[in-house]
Amino acid sequence: MKSNILKTLNKREAIIIGITLVTGLFFGSVFFGGSEESHDGHNHEETANTKKTVYTCSMHPQIKQNEPGLCPICAMDLVPITILHVEGNNIDPNEIQMTESAIKLADVQTTIVKHGVPEKSVYLLGKVKADERNIAELTARFGGRIEKLFVNYTGQNVKKGQKLSTIYSPDLITAQKELLEAIKYKESNPSFYKASRSKLKLWDLTGAQIDAIENNGEPILYFDILSPISGTVTKRHIATGDYVKEGSALFEVIDLSRVWVMFDAYESDLPWIKPGDKIDFTLLSLPGKNYSGKVSYIDPFIDPITRIAQVRVEIANKDKDFKLEMFVNGILESNIAKNPNELLIPKSAILWTGKRAVVYVKVPDREIPAFLYREIVLGPEAGNFYVVAKGLSEGEEIVTNGVFKIDASAQLAGKPSMMNPEGGKISTGHNHGGTQMSDEEMKAMDPSDKKAETMNFTDVSETFKKQLGELVSDYLKLKDAFVATDETQVEVEAKIVLSSLNKLDTTLLNGNAHLKWMNLLKSIEDNLNGIINMKGIDMKRSHFSIVSNKLTEAVDMSGIAGNQSLYLEFCPMAFENEGAFWISGDKEIRNPYFGDKMLKCGEVKRELK
Repeated sequence: MKSNILKTLNKREAIIIGITLVTGLFFGSVFFGGSEESHDGHNHEETANTKKTVYTCSMHPQIKQNEPGLCPICAMDLVPITILHVEGNNIDPNEIQMTESAIKLADVQTTIVKHGVPEKSVYLLGKVKADERNIAELTARFGGRIEKLFVNYTGQNVKKGQKLSTIYSPDLITAQKELLEAIKYKESNPSFYKASRSKLKLWDLTGAQIDAIENNGEPILYFDILSPISGTVTKRHIATGDYVKEGSALFEVIDLSRVWVMFDAYESDLPWIKPGDKIDFTLLSLPGKNYSGKVSYIDPFIDPITRIAQVRVEIANKDKDFKLEMFVNGILESNIAKNPNELLIPKSAILWTGKRAVVYVKVPDREIPAFLYREIVLGPEAGNFYVVAKGLSEGEEIVTNGVFKIDASAQLAGKPSMMNPEGGKISTGHNHGGTQMSDEEMKAMDPSDKKAETMNFTDVSETFKKQLGELVSDYLKLKDAFVATDETQVEVEAKIVLSSLNKLDTTLLNGNAHLKWMNLLKSIEDNLNGIINMKGIDMKRSHFSIVSNKLTEAVDMSGIAGNQSLYLEFCPMAFENEGAFWISGDKEIRNPYFGDKMLKCGEVKRELK
């Protein structure tokens, strides 16, 4: 059998096998060497190192046997590798063990968790605004006609008490006559006299103006409207000859000797900003000039649309350099307000799942380096670091480089990992575990074998088949996004597939079909979330391979409505030559695992019915 296969290999395949033979030997021991447990039935009171030789395939490292032989997938000779074990009562079964050579190859680096002063440069954008306390809005206290304007344009500077306009008001003349009549009863009816004067005061006449009316003994026909503050006329609502009613807007005057600079702060920035912090800033219109001020106020509300809060800095504007609505760039060098001594870890040490933050902690006192998965709670971002709120202690050693590789090893070995926090073996279609499998198990893991791990149920309703067909159609668009290596579009299409998955009515399935589908549903959903939340196209493709395998099982199990042609296609070069499957709507190979790099790499395994 072996000789027949080798005869069919062309020169290119022979070169590939030669290369992968070497890499397979090493990576087999790197990522799968520590996943087997001792079953010798003895208790060890002290830790001891043991070695065991197993045989694997350079093209399919998931194959592990105790004796030499042929790979059940490709029929190549199995090659020996040595697996190191650490045994003892104090060993955590979830530890990921790696040899020193494996650590060097994976470029694993660690650091000690320490307390420090979290610092962050907060970059802020803002605008120059008027000091709201220095805005005067003049309105008509009485109706009348504008006879004369002393302010002819917006932007004119005025002083406090300066004339702005002159108004003729019949109502005001009537009120003056009432005052002159009340003077006659000043001694006998003083309350009537005071009420008449108060009415004029409420209409913004000054005491001097009212005294002048009394002294002249006759009404004043034209009254001047005076500026209540010194400043700049920013709005003029009237013109000569206009008739105004009581309450009509006349002028807006703003004192610009002091202004506010209002910065926009996002929610993530707010923990780093406190009143009294210094902000250095520049004006786009005055390059080369630097200004600074202190935070005087932080808005207690966040805008529900923009998700920002306003941070205020008050600035003297004696030379009028600051014009309203000018853009401002600011930077705030901040420490956390509450506690200047926090537990810090580098950003590179953290794996995100969308909901959880995960790190790998190096196990102390191990002759063979070992690492443990741990979920932590993070505080605010601090530059290139994060504050740790819960989950780590000072002095612990965590992985800061090569974290993805360790997590991949944990996931493939069935131990707690980022996307599989509970641990347990996962079925990926090319099994990443480290245990020995029989030929029957291998066939069951291979979606190219239509009989593998599938149960054909003839009682699946046409409605469910139609829903599954719509899911597959959305999956094909996701596959095309991977072919284009468009990470943003991949996330968009994955969300659409997830939405279609949630629309499936599993109540249409009965008995074993329902149980089987619920198992598939959980795996597909988890790995679609992995595609959406994980960063990096390679990590997304890893989850896509699992989605493809599980969806293949679903189609084999239930079938889909309509006459859509579907093909199961396979790339032997994906994932360090472990290979990966995908579903396509046509026979033309367009590889979603390599895109343009190896667009035509792959073959059609079979047609899905």
